[in-house]
Amino acid sequence: MRLRLHTAGESHGPALVAILEGLPHGLQIAREAINQDLRRRQEGFGRGGRMKIECDEVEVLSGLRGGKTLGAPVALVVRNRDFANWVAVMDPFAEPAGENSKALTRPRPGHADLAGALKFGIHDARDVLERASARSTAARVAAGAVCRSLLGECGVALFSHVVRIGDIVAPPVDKNHVSAAQKRAESSEVRCADEETSRAMMAAIAAAQKTGDSLGGVVEVIATGVPPGIGSHVEWTDKLDGRLAQALMSIQAIKAVEIGLGLQSAERRGSQVHDPILYRDGRFVRPSNHAGGIEGGNSNGEPIVVRAAMKPIPTLARPLPSVDLQTKQPFSAQKERTDSCAVAAAAVVAEAAVAFVLADALLDKTGGDSMVEVLRNLEGIRGDLANY
Repeated sequence: MRLRLHTAGESHGPALVAILEGLPHGLQIAREAINQDLRRRQEGFGRGGRMKIECDEVEVLSGLRGGKTLGAPVALVVRNRDFANWVAVMDPFAEPAGENSKALTRPRPGHADLAGALKFGIHDARDVLERASARSTAARVAAGAVCRSLLGECGVALFSHVVRIGDIVAPPVDKNHVSAAQKRAESSEVRCADEETSRAMMAAIAAAQKTGDSLGGVVEVIATGVPPGIGSHVEWTDKLDGRLAQALMSIQAIKAVEIGLGLQSAERRGSQVHDPILYRDGRFVRPSNHAGGIEGGNSNGEPIVVRAAMKPIPTLARPLPSVDLQTKQPFSAQKERTDSCAVAAAAVVAEAAVAFVLADALLDKTGGDSMVEVLRNLEGIRGDLANY
């Protein structure tokens, strides 16, 4: 790996932090581009009250000068406005007591509460939920926006959209007209590229809200302009599809990942799965992209298509049965402020995760300590492919 990303911060703590190491010198970074992605993460029909409190903006503590990377670690900070309401509970040094402790002894089914409490041997799961919270994805989105800038310089574009919420499924996006679909998705409250499906998805979310329930769904990320040969077939740790799957599965509430046809590959015959190889206009092309742009752990030059399935948000307005960690008595699970559906936000987070992996793999291929070297080497790689 060329890039390394470390994040820190609690849901109700002072801030979220991302440290991105391994970027080349001279990459132009626009603060507004990062803030735009942070705003996109906060949007979506079905989001909860927390999004009305926060107004995420990035602070850059190190690694940039004059809007360009120094080749040193880039430190990004996103402040939590809600911390003002939690100072007594989340003070780094003063031990909370009594009403200020806001102890969580009733673990919520579907969260990390019980498993984390058992891991640490504690009876207050707040020490677990604060870090396990999806609030931490703001840091990953900020870092992903930086990686997107690098990919953009290298001619790689990313697009994310929602393809399913509950049992409402959107029609497939025409992979040859991704830019038009992207505009439609950006204007949709559920980040769906089909207007009629968007309305049906919103109606399904509203129906779940009325019963105190939640909905999950499926998001898709498409990357275009990725040259062939990114990733590796040599070691399992370097396979591009494996790296993408790990990055996406690490997002809160994601329970499955597909690349290309995904699970459908197991249902079809080989002749209906594998993409024929043609040679046109001086390059190898495919009439289909069932592989999702990756074969043998390497990108093959076609658009990379990945999907991630998100389970319904587990904190419910109508709590499920649980057991108190201290008394072992049955209770209804404790309720924290929550969303009824966060699939649209998950699409933006997935986009950031894909951006990090592709930027890392691209830098593995191109090498270079500066953007001048990266782009020069990339031009050479593309030239070699054109003259193959």
